[in-house]
Parts: sequence; structure tokens; C-alpha cells
Amino acid sequence: MDPEAFLDMANQVIKLKMFPYFDIAHSLLCAIAVREDLGAGAQGFSRKHPLACWLSTMLMIFSGGMVANGLLGEPILAPLKNTPQLLVGTIVWYVVFYTPFDIGYKVGKFLPFKIAASAMKEIYRCKKIHDGVTHAAKLYPNAYIIMIIIGTLKGNGAGFTKLLERLIRGAWTPTAMEFMQPSFYTKASVVASIIFVLDKKTDLISAPHALVYFGIVIFLVYFKLSSILLGIHDPFVPFENLFCALFLGGIWDSLAKLLGRGQAKEETKDVKKTN
Repeated sequence: MDPEAFLDMANQVIKLKMFPYFDIAHSLLCAIAVREDLGAGAQGFSRKHPLACWLSTMLMIFSGGMVANGLLGEPILAPLKNTPQLLVGTIVWYVVFYTPFDIGYKVGKFLPFKIAASAMKEIYRCKKIHDGVTHAAKLYPNAYIIMIIIGTLKGNGAGFTKLLERLIRGAWTPTAMEFMQPSFYTKASVVASIIFVLDKKTDLISAPHALVYFGIVIFLVYFKLSSILLGIHDPFVPFENLFCALFLGGIWDSLAKLLGRGQAKEETKDVKKTN
């Protein structure tokens, strides 16, 4: 592809308007995630506890902005002031849970439709990460770690509010902590936030900003589609295992176990000889 044409495409992607189509895709996948988390009793729960179902879905949809606002000392409920987005989220929630013959949920799970919605959601995620880093940079120009944290929360706030979101539905799962077992989306949001910070605050990245943005979009969309079509859920795992082995004591723990087994074998041999 011609470099100028590629740059022009990147500029078009960065200028995409998220409302309403990308917001619909994001809301749809969030509502489906809530329904699947409810399991086989999802329909019964939605009929018996519609308010809890709606609240948990709205928390899933707007979680990134709420958590980021709370950490930045801004109104936590500010994301809900956007009435059109709230209306879109509510309509999508109703379609997923209450359409006759469960048509809304079945259409949302239809593979071609799911692929399109997932790709749009990853574009939406990149926009949220970029906006989070930019907003934090305005408030704390030299606090790189705050920019990365806010960008990460904007990108995958739902992962960090899962405990509260389930608690609204009456399920207490204290082990569902994103800090303990971060998902691929959290890791990808961290990487994207770091790249945006390096692009904005340093000279380490010389490429145009639009290309950097477009590259992150391609990265997020590619691995999301790989997860759906190929079952590749977390490409970071091999690198994490290598890093843990080299720098977080993995090698030394293995050596200690081997030495401990060797000593144990020698002790058992000595015991057998004395007997």
C-alpha cells in the first residue's frame, strides 16, 4: 500500500465518530457479557430483578469513565450525564434481555454480527484509552504512571468493577479481582497506554501520531478476532512466563526444588545404608 494512502487511512480512523454505532457495539457486547455471566438463569433473573440487571449492565458499559473519574477527583456519575449514550445502553440492554423469542441475544451471538461488533468495540477501546491518557496528561503533565493507570481503566474498566457489578446482582465473588488475574484486555490497555504516553511525552516514537493510533487499533482488533476465530485468548502469556522465570524468581525456585529433591534422595539413601 502507498504510504500516503496508509497515512490517509490512519487519519480517517482517528477521526471516526463513536456515537452512535460504536457505542451500540460496545453496549451490545457488555450486555451479552452480563447475560453470559448470569449463566443459565439469566432470563429468570432479568424477569425477577430487572433493576439489578439494568444497573449491572450500565455499570459494565460506563465503568471505565466512572472509575477513572473517581481516581481523578471528578464526579463518578458524570458519564451518565450523556443522555443519548445512556439511552442507547438502555435500549441495547432491553433488546438483549427482553425481545420476544430471545431474538436480540441470538442476533448478537450470530458469528458475523459478533465479529463486526467486536472489531468496532476494539476501535472504541482504543479511543477510550487515548482519551484517558490525554485527559490525565492535562491534569498531571509529568505523572506518567497516572496517565497509564487512567488509560488502562478507560480501556477495561469493566474488569476492575466486576466484583461490584456481580455484587449488584447478589453474587459475592471476592476472587474476581482484575489485579490478581489481569485479562488480556487489561494488559493490552496497559501496553496501549504506555505507547500513547511515549508518543505524547517523549521523542522515542518518531512516527506520526495517526500511524501510532492506527497501529494500536490494528493490534487490538487483530487479537480480538484471533480470540474469536482461533482461540488465542492471551498472547502475552509466553512473554510473562519468560519474564517471571528470569526476573521474578522462577529460575531460582526451580533450582531450589531440584536441590531439595537431590538432598532428599541422598538422605533416603543414607538411611537405607544405615538400616
